[in-house]
Amino acid sequence: MAKDKTSRKAPMGSGRDALMQAFREAQRPLRLDMLLRILGLHRKEKRTLEESLEALQAEGRILRLRGGAWGLTDHMKMVTGTLQVQRTGMGFVLPEDRRRTDIYVHPTQMGEAWHGDKVVVVLLPGGRGRNPEGRIVRILERGLKEMPARVVKRMGRQGLLCRAADARIKVHFLVDVTGLEGKPQKDDILVVSPGERVEDGLWAATAVRHLGSEDDVSVQERLVKINHGVPTEFPVPVLEEAATLPPAPGGGDFADRIDLRHMEFVTIDGARARDFDDAICVEEQGKGWRLWVAIADVSHYVRPGSAMDREALERSNSYYFPQSVEPMLPEALSNGLCSLNPRVPRLAMVAEIYFFGEGSPGKCKFYPAVIESKARLTYGQVNRALLLGDEEERLVLRPVLPMLEQAEKLARVLHQRRRERGSLDFDLPEPEIAFNIYGETVDIRRKVRHFGHQIVEEFMIAANEAVARFLTEKEADFLYRVHPEPEPEKLSALFKVLAGTDIAQGLPREASAGALQTVLQKAHGSAQEFLISRLTLRTMMQARYSPEHEGHFGLASACYCHFTSPIRRYADLVVHRALKRALGGDPGPTPAGGKLVAIADQLSQHERKAMEAEREILKRLTVLLLRSRVGETLTGVISSILDFGFFVELNEVLADGMVRLSSLDDDYYAFIPERQELRGERTGRTFRLGQQVKVRLADVNVGRLEVNLELVREEGDDTPVPTRRRSAASGRDGSGRDGSGRGGRGRSRHDATPRVKASPDASPEVSADGDMPDGDRLPPWIRAATEEDDPRDTTRTRRRRDDDTSSRDGGDRRRGRSRNEGARGAGNPARGKAPRDGAGGDRKKGDGRDGKDGQAGGKPAGKGQSRKGKASSHRKGQGRVKKSDE
Repeated sequence: MAKDKTSRKAPMGSGRDALMQAFREAQRPLRLDMLLRILGLHRKEKRTLEESLEALQAEGRILRLRGGAWGLTDHMKMVTGTLQVQRTGMGFVLPEDRRRTDIYVHPTQMGEAWHGDKVVVVLLPGGRGRNPEGRIVRILERGLKEMPARVVKRMGRQGLLCRAADARIKVHFLVDVTGLEGKPQKDDILVVSPGERVEDGLWAATAVRHLGSEDDVSVQERLVKINHGVPTEFPVPVLEEAATLPPAPGGGDFADRIDLRHMEFVTIDGARARDFDDAICVEEQGKGWRLWVAIADVSHYVRPGSAMDREALERSNSYYFPQSVEPMLPEALSNGLCSLNPRVPRLAMVAEIYFFGEGSPGKCKFYPAVIESKARLTYGQVNRALLLGDEEERLVLRPVLPMLEQAEKLARVLHQRRRERGSLDFDLPEPEIAFNIYGETVDIRRKVRHFGHQIVEEFMIAANEAVARFLTEKEADFLYRVHPEPEPEKLSALFKVLAGTDIAQGLPREASAGALQTVLQKAHGSAQEFLISRLTLRTMMQARYSPEHEGHFGLASACYCHFTSPIRRYADLVVHRALKRALGGDPGPTPAGGKLVAIADQLSQHERKAMEAEREILKRLTVLLLRSRVGETLTGVISSILDFGFFVELNEVLADGMVRLSSLDDDYYAFIPERQELRGERTGRTFRLGQQVKVRLADVNVGRLEVNLELVREEGDDTPVPTRRRSAASGRDGSGRDGSGRGGRGRSRHDATPRVKASPDASPEVSADGDMPDGDRLPPWIRAATEEDDPRDTTRTRRRRDDDTSSRDGGDRRRGRSRNEGARGAGNPARGKAPRDGAGGDRKKGDGRDGKDGQAGGKPAGKGQSRKGKASSHRKGQGRVKKSDE
């Protein structure tokens, strides 16, 4: 074969652009020697070329093949992205190119990849459902260099058998604890650095630090922060930059600002709030009102490209936990200089809007100002003064009470107008965690929503819309908050379910987005209001940020953005800078084009990360709380039905759990998806959404975040509902039957239909007794170690410990097949070492106020290093009670 000598006459070099050009022109994979020749490089430059190739592979643009050649991933039906695994075991790869659809990955196609890893996935033919299917062929980078792990058993003098504390990572570790301070006990939480794989499902690891007992709320919070990559320290340059700012504005800071310090601005927030983004003031004028919404002028202090700005973009938003907060900005700004604290001058960006009597907006003005909040009010104070007429509270608020009364009138008018235009109001209970003086969880109850919430919510929505309209008219580059219409398939499925509820009479004949408000209005005040609101919410698409003008469906707003929370959301900071530029100011460089698109994608992803972290800590504290109530009889409503059981929303505590079909022995139950119903084949007994049931709390599992329930037979009901127990020796249930074709699949006893491979839209595959398939491919000696009874389980009637998937991911996320968390089997327990053969997860409280809105070939990363030279931003006891948003 003739050699290609032409490229030697015009060397291309070994840079990344030259390499990509060479691959594109070659139109096939290339070996190293071929690349040297094509690029006109000397063999001495081989090492430099290899480094460039490795860098391109780390970016996911090329991949080294088994034969040693390198090829373009997009030419080989390969996609680079981040693996996101649900607790059920199913996963999706989120492509780096966000124009591509997420790729479904079955647990058997993940290889050795873990949740959060950067991977290369090859697309598979014949995928079903809306998402393409793929198989992970390379791990480019581990998502976590360090991860929390739960102690299972001591293995020798300097070793522990631990299990990943993140329920989405189903592996065990043999942990070397040499040099670790303290003596970890069973169920304690460690931070470990994974090393090499010992064998399937088992990895070597080194202990980094001991977090403490899993019963400790602060330990659970730290665990969740690690699981989700929540930053807990600010780099030294950021703190040094913050330290150069004055403690209060003054002098030149007031130049070119309108002085509004004489006006009756107030802040209205939760009792535990520390960072105050917004203040309001209302005056009655003629037949209408004038509203001033003052928002902290963060952009005055945080300049584009500064250390604080880069870190704020990296964090994207603040992260709120029950007992702590990880702020987007250093505390000197978030709680001090930028926060609109009472009776001190503060810089603000003001939206001044006139409203006519019926609530339509008139003339709007925007300008930088200096204000002074006259009072720091709480939602409860405002509610007691305005709605309850509490004389003592009215006396305390007397200086600002007339202004608050006008604010109440305007808020009611704005709310009514928003409902008339089609805005959706989901009146769903929000959880509030109660602690005792020792910091222990004592209750999870429904958060009381006061009228003060509605006042602030309506004013923030109005300000956000006004700013978005103004910037759109100016053709500015900024970020919209967009919320697409629900997908037609989801709407159709919702209306089929609603046809079997109490509000079926009078529903619109056609399933349409516009009919959803009618649905919610008909459900309001009915016994099924909670259920119908929850079902409707599940049909909603996820709100996100975008430079494109797409509208906000949930708010029925044609033009919307986030302007009102720049202390805790970077998107608002982007909008503030765009507003200043549109007003003729100089906020510094503002992003546009592809850079603005990239920022929008990052902010949307980090918002989801914050939501997932909030859900996980709530679930963890819920399970810890319910552990002491195992055996109690509770009541609840069926909130979700699957083909292997149903979830029950409990009345006594704001939590849910699962009743598995494997716990019902009275019949075979068929799942009827179009009616969201389970029906007994022999008895005709049905379980429907919204049905009230009585259950017993059978079991909880902190490690897997499971709450397992058993149905309690009502008085007068002769239908037996005993719990089957599996015999470890025979593999049969307690009734002596092998359970073939029963349980979760709802098959009749004569139906031998085989199980089908799960797709993104398929129900989870289950075994005969309704359990999820086993994904922990552990050797017998590890299985024996993990089967030991928890000493705390002696007080409860325990079901089989390793039932999986009693947690729900909620929303419109698909449920998939889970891996059984605790594999069974007999074997020789380890004696301190492995055998010789080497055994062994918009309804974000976003604005605070915005309304509803091959196998893996890569080796795991070695020991990670914690960030150096940083100071902690963790603030115990200052977890902000956030304001309602979309």
